[in-house]
Amino acid sequence: MAFGPASRLGVSLFDETPPLEWVTGNSNEDLEIIIKAVYRQVFGNAYVMESERLSVPESQFKRGELTVRDFVRQMAKSELYRSRFFDSCARYRAIELNFRHLLGRPPLDLEEMRGKSTILDTQGFEAEIDSYLDSDEYQNTFGDDIVPYIRGYKTEACQSMVQFTHTFELVRGASSSSLKGNLVGKSPRLNSLVIQGTPTAVISPASSGSTFRNPLGSARTRHGAGSDENGKVYRIEVTGYRANVVNRVSKFRRSNQVYLVPFNDLSQAYQRIHKQGGVIASITVV
Repeated sequence: MAFGPASRLGVSLFDETPPLEWVTGNSNEDLEIIIKAVYRQVFGNAYVMESERLSVPESQFKRGELTVRDFVRQMAKSELYRSRFFDSCARYRAIELNFRHLLGRPPLDLEEMRGKSTILDTQGFEAEIDSYLDSDEYQNTFGDDIVPYIRGYKTEACQSMVQFTHTFELVRGASSSSLKGNLVGKSPRLNSLVIQGTPTAVISPASSGSTFRNPLGSARTRHGAGSDENGKVYRIEVTGYRANVVNRVSKFRRSNQVYLVPFNDLSQAYQRIHKQGGVIASITVV
């Protein structure tokens, strides 16, 4: 079952769309649908131009020479995938994305991420891709014929609430892209959170908070008694910062920020943000 109202979390399309499976006798139209679904999942909804498509594996799949799993493997090992999600990304960001694209969930914990990093060090990129596709988890979930799909928002795919909340750091709704939708860009989104085993807020992708990044230089820790005399900390989402000096590109700093502020410092933070030209989008209790 899915946690919470699927429509508000942006996962209703996942919930309403049955898994796609290759079966004997698929028509050419059915095969095209499967191919498009593989591109969408493996490339994380990132746009692939017609000239970039992998025509040889597509033809082999249509002729029955490749299973769905074989086709996924060819896609994930391609130069196109490697250039987008490995060569141009930080290592742990690449690992996060491989979990999303190939197993449909976020990494469980630091040890799981370290294991993949060790494979990269000792065996290389292609062996790390194989480690997902040859795993018992992949076999039991997708087998040879089912197109991988996002499943980290469901109870049977997650072992903890922390892992569930981390799904929404990687997937901001059914139309979100692995390359866009978050201001951290190609930097890791889960590295420190996985190390600390820290859950994150689940914000509807329809809200402004869906594009806010984690506070810089601020470790995510438990807040409560001791935060201040009232034991409360507030999350302030700020947008619309205007640079003090007009630069060559734009007079705006295109960046939103999140601050975690104790109750006693709210007034001072409010004044500082507005003095700097920021616009407070929301204030919520942590």
